Amino acid sequence: MTSRSSSIAAIAAAAVLALTGVAAMAQPAGGSGHPHGPGGMDVEHLLQGVKSQLNLNTSQQLAWDNAVAQTKTARTTGRANGQQLHDAVAAELAKPEPDLAAVASVADSVHAANQSLRQTVRTQWLQLYATFSPQQKAVVRDALVKQVARMETFGALKRERMQSGG
Repeated sequence: MTSRSSSIAAIAAAAVLALTGVAAMAQPAGGSGHPHGPGGMDVEHLLQGVKSQLNLNTSQQLAWDNAVAQTKTARTTGRANGQQLHDAVAAELAKPEPDLAAVASVADSVHAANQSLRQTVRTQWLQLYATFSPQQKAVVRDALVKQVARMETFGALKRERMQSGG
């Protein structure tokens, strides 16, 4: 494949992904490598950020270890799903007349599978949170308050930049 046709193929792949509305999600918890979900945060990363302050008991530590293992497995599976989508796009673009409906179908399947992975992992972390004492939940609450404040500040700065044309 020439450099020009490689460039055209890359542009076409980006267009197909944009058309289908799906980017391959490398990390089920947030996709596209970003550690936060669409709302700007996820349970796993928030809890990991305050783990040292939680003073987990033995059963909580076991649940923690299980949640971490489930998260790693889901992340690996999510990456494999993303590769499946990438391979489907590449295979279709190699054809003289790519079947965009087939690509969209694979993209939808990958999206659904990764969404299921995210929900499974989130449920496990939320089940751990449900075992926390009031003091442990206060630690999590305080971390959430800080995260929400950071997100609001970031959003305000972003809006300012957009309004000033920068």
